[in-house]
Amino acid sequence: MTRDDAAYVQWFRRSSPYINAHRGRTLVVSVGGEALRGPQAAALLQDIALLNSLGLRVVLVPGARPQVEERLQARGAEMRYHQGSRITDPAALECVKEAVGALRVDIEALLSMGLANSPMAGFRLRVASGNFVTARPLGVRDGVDYQHTGEVRRVDTAGIQERLAAGNVVLVSPLGYSPTGEVFNMVAEDVALAAATALEADKLVYLTEGETLRDDDGELVRDLGLQQASRYLDGLRAAPESGPARLLDAAVRACRHGVHRVHLVDRRHDGGLLLELFTRDGVGTLITGDPYETLRPATVDDVGGILELIEPLERDGVLVRRSREELETRIGDYLVVERDGMIIATAALSPHHSAGMAELECFVIHPEYRGGNRGDGLLRHIEREARAHGLERLFVLTTRTAHWFRERGFEPARLDDLPVARQALYNLKRRSQVLIKAIGRKD
Repeated sequence: MTRDDAAYVQWFRRSSPYINAHRGRTLVVSVGGEALRGPQAAALLQDIALLNSLGLRVVLVPGARPQVEERLQARGAEMRYHQGSRITDPAALECVKEAVGALRVDIEALLSMGLANSPMAGFRLRVASGNFVTARPLGVRDGVDYQHTGEVRRVDTAGIQERLAAGNVVLVSPLGYSPTGEVFNMVAEDVALAAATALEADKLVYLTEGETLRDDDGELVRDLGLQQASRYLDGLRAAPESGPARLLDAAVRACRHGVHRVHLVDRRHDGGLLLELFTRDGVGTLITGDPYETLRPATVDDVGGILELIEPLERDGVLVRRSREELETRIGDYLVVERDGMIIATAALSPHHSAGMAELECFVIHPEYRGGNRGDGLLRHIEREARAHGLERLFVLTTRTAHWFRERGFEPARLDDLPVARQALYNLKRRSQVLIKAIGRKD
């Protein structure tokens, strides 16, 4: 065996644990438009195809900034930015649509490459794209009208999951669509973040344009826990629009919203994506979410944390005020989500056995930890608790979040539909909406 052969065999053997670990996992890859021009684009997309062939469920979110700017320059149109975001006027929107459409075709062509002398010879890969992202306008901020620039409102997770299950690479473009038929230009990195959190992705990879995290000695920072990353980010706040600060901020938010691991990898490193995923040390920076998060019954020791969590909502009138004494008395009705010693979510279940119903009360998620389906998980747990009590219906009174509960099966109801004892406590001044969900009962 030659030295090269021996090295190849050793590399293959060392990579096998990672191949097995990644199979069936969901991976979201964000890549800028710079990487999708020239000969390097083919190598990168062949690596994406290879990941798909190894069993990873890949979502690719390509940016198109340089492609858009080329079209604007060719038309003599003005390029306008504010705080790092493009102001997308009608002329710019046309260029965005042209660039994103052309880029999509180029990506599909490269992912379809299967010539005898290409890395994916004989492999048939399917690419799925579509209107997976619902957007809303950024609107006017700091007196600046962003026009057709938008942000993510909702990601069609069911549509994406269906195509991933069919073995497709899913292409999510940085364009979003509104229910009124409008098109909005969005930042690709933000779309990738939203897709990764909505899909509860195992990994989010940002392929960067050389923006790397370095320590005081100029060495690459290899890995950061969530708390370490947050402190590191504080040190970069002086230049919030810089590449490292922007991407590290996205990584921290992704981890807080349930993405297990975020990788920052210099896309100019040939094969960097493969080396990052299939070698022990990788070639980029890994940010890992804090694993110390549990959903459990509340205890008296949690009262202070619950009060701290709900106080801002009580102050704004979203929640009815609860005293420490009331919480201590009813602490057995509460559940909490604790993350590294901090209460980040809570909810209470108040049974009304004679009516076969239970009230869902004080349903709160900390603002920094909304997303990642924590609310859905907490609601499912509450429903199981209600069924375990032999109850068939769950009701909630809300002033501002009716749409969230409606999307999860709650239906509008009348005050008369509530248990008599609860009707007597209804606050006419708050005029809370009544919503009820049938949850069946435990056999």
